[in-house]
Amino acid sequence: MMQALAFTARRLYSTAPTSLPEAARIARTTSTPLAVRLRRRKRFGPTPDGVSDSTPEGLTPTEFARYKRFKALETLEVIDGEQVTDAEWIEKLNARRSRVRGFKTVERDGVEETEVVGRRVYLPNIIIRLVRNNTLKGQPYNPYEATFRIPKSVTKTDMRSYLLAVYGVKTTYIRTDNYIAPEPSGRNRVRKAFKTYKRAVVGLVDPFHYPHRIENMSDKERKDRMQWIEDNFRIMSTRMMRKFELLRMTKGQGKGWNMKEPLATKRSHILRLVAERREKREGLIIDQVQQWRETREKGEAISLEPISKTQSDATTQQVATTN
Repeated sequence: MMQALAFTARRLYSTAPTSLPEAARIARTTSTPLAVRLRRRKRFGPTPDGVSDSTPEGLTPTEFARYKRFKALETLEVIDGEQVTDAEWIEKLNARRSRVRGFKTVERDGVEETEVVGRRVYLPNIIIRLVRNNTLKGQPYNPYEATFRIPKSVTKTDMRSYLLAVYGVKTTYIRTDNYIAPEPSGRNRVRKAFKTYKRAVVGLVDPFHYPHRIENMSDKERKDRMQWIEDNFRIMSTRMMRKFELLRMTKGQGKGWNMKEPLATKRSHILRLVAERREKREGLIIDQVQQWRETREKGEAISLEPISKTQSDATTQQVATTN
């Protein structure tokens, strides 16, 4: 019974096709769960970055270990007096995985097509959201992987059937994990339901690049995109407001503590800024008068037209930078 359950869990763990691109194999190795990576590192040694740990035939270390165990036990299928090779074994294993998951291959007009075997669902009341992958700082984005937020009732089989039947997307593996909302402190110890969700990480055969990625934009496009996000969603303004309120509710309650500028605007702060701007303006005027005196001493004529256009703009810009 336990062996059957373990085999079922492994079967739900991966749905790798017969032939997988090398980049997809590397992505599959990179996105392996941490516990699996640590177990493989302890047994086989560390895997360098950007390198797949699969065999040339596409078997993962777990699948290859199963193949060697079955070969030693002589439980593999025998063809022409010899046991099947690892490539033939993984091909039949993937075919069985696809069959168990509710898919069949039919031939129409000489072309083989994959069909979903099951009952059609009309007007479903589930929401599946595509979100960005969790990419560590300094690491490249993984185009052979997609992340979804799904209802807790949706299984791996449902996700694979949904992606293939609706969008024609072939998957290599599906990993799911449940995120439980933290228990709040205080008197009202009730978890917020909207903070509890289920995440599905799906491996892709064909690469998919998330649209409007800021990392791939030019400086101007990135600036315009960030400005559009700020104008529509007010992310930075919300962060500053939250920070201000947090300081006001925590440190503001202490005795002898006052908010520092620029979080607080006091009369002394305003007068200091006014005095600094006046000093800056008077300094520019003194410099201009000194320049005119030197021009008169040289016997040159003073022209006010270019000064009114260039110097006044420069003066205004310098005063504005001090604000």
